[in-house]
Amino acid sequence: MPNPTIPSVAVGDCIELMRSWPKASIDLIFADPPYNIGYEYDHYEDKRGDDEYLNWTKAWVGACADLLKPTGSFYILIGDEYAAETRVFLKELERDKKLVFRNWILWHYTFGQNCRTKFNRSHAHLFYCVGPGLFNPKVKHNLGAGKIDLTKLPYTFNRSEVAVPSARMTTYGDARANPTGKLPDDTWYLRPQEAIEAPREADGPRHFDADGDTWYIPRLAGTFKERVNWHPCQLPEALLERIIKLSSNPGDLVFDPFTGSGTTLAVAARLKRQWLGCEMSSDYAAKATARIEHVARTGETLLQTDAEKGIDRTITKKKPEPKRSKPAKRGEFGLFPEAVVVASAVGATSNEIATKSE
Repeated sequence: MPNPTIPSVAVGDCIELMRSWPKASIDLIFADPPYNIGYEYDHYEDKRGDDEYLNWTKAWVGACADLLKPTGSFYILIGDEYAAETRVFLKELERDKKLVFRNWILWHYTFGQNCRTKFNRSHAHLFYCVGPGLFNPKVKHNLGAGKIDLTKLPYTFNRSEVAVPSARMTTYGDARANPTGKLPDDTWYLRPQEAIEAPREADGPRHFDADGDTWYIPRLAGTFKERVNWHPCQLPEALLERIIKLSSNPGDLVFDPFTGSGTTLAVAARLKRQWLGCEMSSDYAAKATARIEHVARTGETLLQTDAEKGIDRTITKKKPEPKRSKPAKRGEFGLFPEAVVVASAVGATSNEIATKSE
């Protein structure tokens, strides 16, 4: 099989490309596929029948599993619509000893939808898996016997990159607290208030409280300087930074089968990893590559001002007045007719109805 060009964003169908590459060759895979909810992409129709979409999902997930090294890690970010079905397929792959499922993480953000007739959706599902090296019986024995040596895990897990001070340390002053901190929970609570336009410090972006285990990583609005203006979907770099630091080392190969705006590979380049991607759109691929190469060359996130993106904040768009139903006419005793009917149905007298309306 031909080796892919590294670094590069390969243009074409990701399933066909992945099947043509050597198996067990990638250290870290992060996939944020189309969710089948009707987004307008350049060269992809994001509206398929359920069976078609699920068969396509199984194909690309299976191809990713084949590319994953036994010591590698694999993350899938997906919405509500097909999360359960995708999890079931990951179980099938685990039964076939192609990967091992580790966590079902919830990314909770508050900069989400504004629904009128149901609760606002403010989360996405992040599936975390590792390569089949964990099936080695010697490894399983070592993991289950006493203190675990993190340097001998069969997959990359850089605990120190994501550990945070525990409540035992910060609140209770408990001498039993692990001085190296604790691992974050599997629900990442991410709000924009603490992160929008936050200054970068020497040790990284200010996306979390140093005394807590809550990470504040919002979705990207169009006015955020990090947001590009040529792609409909873009993840915040801070989310990928956590994943790449935890599950890879400098020089490792990071792969994104749905490159899109290039966030995964831009962060990989900034953190001195090798990078590889797939993208159906040659236009997206060219723009993403330019973004990634800028980061690789400068070590800095590519930021754009409102003016560069054609956004004028001085222009306000007046929203149309929402449609409201006409007030119902009040009937006897000043009540709506429906109230009289309901009250009468339960045996209330006219005097009781009048008293309750006051």
